[in-house]
Amino acid sequence: MMTTIQEIKKDRLIIFGRYPVPGNTKTRLIPGLGPLGAADLQCRLTEKILGTARRVAISRQIDIEFCFTGGSVDRMKRWLGSNLLFTRQPSGNLGESMHTTFVRAFNEGCNRVVLIGTDISLLTEAHLENAFNELVNSDLVLGPSSDGGYWLVGLNDPNDIFSNVAWGTETVLRETLDNAAKLCLSAALLDILTDIDTIADIKEWRPEEAEKRPYISVIIPTLNEDKNIASAIKSATCENTEIIVVDGGSTDNTVQCARKQGAKVVSSPKGRAIQQNRGAQMAKGKVLLFLHADTILPGHYEMHVFDAMMDPGLVAGAFTFKTDMPGWRMGGITIVTNFRAKFFKMPYGDQCLFIRKSVFESIGGFPDVQIAEDLFLIRALKKMGRISILPIEAITSSRRWKQIGILRTWIINQIIVIGCFIGVSPRRLSGLYRIRRR
Repeated sequence: MMTTIQEIKKDRLIIFGRYPVPGNTKTRLIPGLGPLGAADLQCRLTEKILGTARRVAISRQIDIEFCFTGGSVDRMKRWLGSNLLFTRQPSGNLGESMHTTFVRAFNEGCNRVVLIGTDISLLTEAHLENAFNELVNSDLVLGPSSDGGYWLVGLNDPNDIFSNVAWGTETVLRETLDNAAKLCLSAALLDILTDIDTIADIKEWRPEEAEKRPYISVIIPTLNEDKNIASAIKSATCENTEIIVVDGGSTDNTVQCARKQGAKVVSSPKGRAIQQNRGAQMAKGKVLLFLHADTILPGHYEMHVFDAMMDPGLVAGAFTFKTDMPGWRMGGITIVTNFRAKFFKMPYGDQCLFIRKSVFESIGGFPDVQIAEDLFLIRALKKMGRISILPIEAITSSRRWKQIGILRTWIINQIIVIGCFIGVSPRRLSGLYRIRRR
């Protein structure tokens, strides 16, 4: 009995996967889903398969090794947790990489080793249980895929069954079985399943997943911003992103400029909190990004937002603060502002807050206050999870700093912040904000 327990503990389940990077992940799906959509699908498939693997690992008392490409060990742990063995995929083609991984596992004392990928949407606990059970009486177990390859391979010895296989073709399964026969290995086959590799595969599995949809919804509240809105929209425009301009009754050409840039424009009662909540209600993205009309997002901002959101404990984030005004005075205020944002996790709205839509909805959106709606929102979010300040800069116009002076603007801002924290009514503080704007 003791021997059986020890053997079970030596079994290992290896998952071959990758850290999702938009543009480098599921490349065959990018034309249909876009780079963020393809990476997001890979992320969700991986999490689903790992959840199944963890349940089997608990019942069988086996180890899980995640053998990955892309990213880093720290990023993988941030995404999937630290209770896994993370290793880099060995170099070489797929067969060489798998063989090296199997050899290493057996050298580490494993008894039975099963390897799977992250593209099988219909994988169940029973499939993995059957794979380990088949290895009791067979030397090799394979899970055939509908494209002629296989979604699972398991061995109880480090035999090289992967040489001279034409990877990526419909003959992969047959050639692997031929190699096994030459080595006099007995083989067992599991159910035929389908890899999610093409849009056609997605349509067969879950048709609604085959549609391109926004990953990020950029929401821009406006009021007479025709001089700035075009630049803001251009900085936010990218694939898998929708841009919603919520106008509070502009009397200039803001609406026309926004539509000319391809943004969706909706009308709303005036008030930044009201306008941003209106945009969030219409948003289709998984992540909401609130952009002020006089702020420019950094290049490839969507990649940074996606990577930040790979942390499941992160509820919101923002970019580093910077204005377009040179000089030591503004530089000093920038340092102080970013220190406060980074160490106290209290970014301002002009740092382009981004939030998971599910989290935003769960807290009821921005509070209906006349001023500092961003600070009240951040205080609520801090109770729910982590807030990240990304080390890249969103550039905000210095027009309001120039109007009444750098020092005076900063002092008014600090009074408003302190007032919010000590419980002064936002209605009373809004008078200071009107002075600053005038």
